[in-house]
Formats: sequence, C-alpha cells, structure tokens
Amino acid sequence: MPAITADGLYKIFGRRPARGVDALRKGGTREQLREDGLTAAVIDASFSVEPGEIFVVMGLSGSGKSTLIRMVNGLLPATAGELYIGDRNLTSLSPAEVRDVRRKRISMVFQHFALMPHRTVGENAAYGLEVSGVNRKDREAKAAEALEMVGLKGWGGYKPSALSGGMQQRVGLARALAAGTDIMLMDEAFSALDPLIRRDMQDQLIDLQQRLEKTVLFITHDLNEAMRIGDRIAMMRDGRIVQIGTSEEILNEPANDYVARFIQDVDRSRVLTAESIMEQPHETLGIGQGPRTAHKLLRESQAPWLVVLKRDRTPAGVVWEDDVARAVSNGEDDLPWSAYEMPVVAHDTPIAELFTVSAQHRTPLVVTDAEGRFAGVIPRVTLLTAAGAALSEPEAVAEPVPDPGAPPPSGGAPVPAPSTSEDGKAR
Repeated sequence: MPAITADGLYKIFGRRPARGVDALRKGGTREQLREDGLTAAVIDASFSVEPGEIFVVMGLSGSGKSTLIRMVNGLLPATAGELYIGDRNLTSLSPAEVRDVRRKRISMVFQHFALMPHRTVGENAAYGLEVSGVNRKDREAKAAEALEMVGLKGWGGYKPSALSGGMQQRVGLARALAAGTDIMLMDEAFSALDPLIRRDMQDQLIDLQQRLEKTVLFITHDLNEAMRIGDRIAMMRDGRIVQIGTSEEILNEPANDYVARFIQDVDRSRVLTAESIMEQPHETLGIGQGPRTAHKLLRESQAPWLVVLKRDRTPAGVVWEDDVARAVSNGEDDLPWSAYEMPVVAHDTPIAELFTVSAQHRTPLVVTDAEGRFAGVIPRVTLLTAAGAALSEPEAVAEPVPDPGAPPPSGGAPVPAPSTSEDGKAR
C-alpha cells in the first residue's frame, strides 16, 4: 500500500471554491477563474508515494508545490479529490482525526528551520514528542539519539543561536526523526543554505533515508537537487502535475516542451548513471570453469576478455584471450587472472564519476547491482559515447589510456581476484 496517495486533488482559494473545480473540469483556465475572484493553486493532482521512497515535487514559484505539501500535512483541506495517508482518507476525517494522523504518521522539516530560540537544541529536537505527551525521560533519550544521527552529538544543551545555519537545519531534521513518524515532509528544506552545506545536507538525507527507510516527500524549485536526491520526481506547472518519472525518464523522455526547456541545461553526466549505459557481454565465465571453457567462449564471442563470476554472481575478475590461449597451450588447469585490477562500480554511480575510474584501468568497467551482483559492463567507447556533449572536455581522460580492446602483455604474473568494498567498488 502506498504511504501517500493523491487522486484528483484540487485546491481553490476564494468564495465558493467548488464552482472553480466545476469550471476547470469543464475546460476553464486559471486565468478565467482569476477574473471570477478564485485562485486555482492545485489542479487535478494525482500521484502515489511508495514506502521508503524519496518523492520530489518540483516547480517554479507559483506552481502549487507548497500548497500541495500543506494539503498532505493536513494544514489545508482539499477542495475536491481524495488524499490518503496509508489507508486513512484525510479528506473524510474530522479535524481531530486529521491532527491524530499528523502526530502519529507525519513530521515536517521547514525551509527556515522553525526553531524556538529560547529552547535548547535538545528541547527543540524533542518538541514534537513533548506535544504528543511523551514523558521527559523518553523524549530526551529519543532527541539525543536523533541529534547523534545528524551529527550533532553533544550539542543538545546549546541554544540555536550558537549553531550555524547548516547545523540549525540539522536540528530541524533531528526533530522530524525524533518524532518517530514513517513519513517526512520537507518544504524547500535546504534552499536557505549555502551550496556546499546544502550538498552535505542532501547527502545526509540520502544516507538517513537508506538507513531508516523513511518515506520522504520533498519540495524544491531546484532541478539539480530534485534529480540528485529523488527516486521519482513530479514536475508541476500552473497548479498541474505535468510529468512524473525518474531522473532518467524525465531527461530522456520529457512529456512536453515545457519539461524539455526546463531540463535543457542539466548536466546529464551527473544525473544519468552506470546502469543506464551498461551493456550485457556476450558471455561470462563461472569461477569453477577452466581455461579450455574460457577459450571456447572467447572464440565463439570474438571478445578479447571475459568477466569471471563467483557462484553468487558477484564479479571475481577478468581473463584475457592471450593469457587464456597461453594457459591452454601449457596445459594449465587454473584460470590465468588478468595482471590488471578489475574496476567495479555500483549501478547508481553517476556517469561523470566513471571517467576517473576508467582512466585508471585498462579493462572495461564492471557494474554491480545493489546487492553487489554482476549487472553488466561499460566498455570505454560506450562511456565516451554516452557522455557526448555533456562533457565537452573530460579532464579525467586527459592522460593517454591504452585501447580497452587490446589485451595486456602475455606472461604477466597472475594476481588474486580483487576484493570489493561494501558499496561494490574495487578496493
């Protein structure tokens, strides 16, 4: 069941707003409603947010995104449509029931921190629990735990004025975490921060969401931010959602000219990932197979190398045709591991980061999935083609690099299969 479901949501401001909904459903425009004293902030919005997903709503000022998040938070009632938090329909609940859902299911992180200056950092972090009636000992413990999660251990006794802007926003994030709700709403939460601090906060949000599996509805006007943190993005214009999709879907398949113009200046190399350009090799080799099987597969595929996989489908190494031919000729039973380290990258590594890895290795990049299993390969020519105009002068490939199709010199000393770190990258 989705954590949040919106079905045909409308929010009209003004007298007798229901007439605005009727007019819009009959083909009326926002401009026509404005002439009649009505403001259509959200028009026929439908979407769902899955548990554990970071769902980003983005749009320019006046697009309706902030009104939408206030409807999800129960602060603004919908003029029409239905809005579910889990299985609870906010549009059919009494005000008291809506408040109960907000206390138990939803926490909010605001743009301008919303900290109380007369209270300590710890008291600010525990405020939501205090409102919910949690006893002092328990709320102080949960607040301290949340502050440690966001890197503010030991700051609980200070006043907010002693903290930098980035640290104050971490307190707001800690307050949301301490509340223990499964849904976090974030309204332009990082837009007031300096660029470097903002990026750090984005990294921390991604890390916390992966560890805690919170459902996050994030509002922003920054497309780069949306594409960096969002599992999916809903783009809004003039109160309507014009496209919902992943970063790659929006970049590669814009729904209309408005979206296409919006994304034209995006650095695709920092949004598109290894998974989007990887290829499947003709053959792979099991680690229990020998040089003769490798030789047969290499002849059939006409490839210069083979990726060797362990029984659990994690990559073990690479063998090259010249080394395999030598091993067969010498009657050897063991695979002749490449004398060159196998570069392993995670499936979600941005293309821009692949150049640094590729420049340091002779072999193609090996891509792994979230569990570290083999997912595909990226030959160097594929990487350069995919980058295209996104990188007009890739600094990472300035040094001369051997042709990836050329095998290493025969007779290189065999090396053990490279180990991989927990994130799937070669050590």
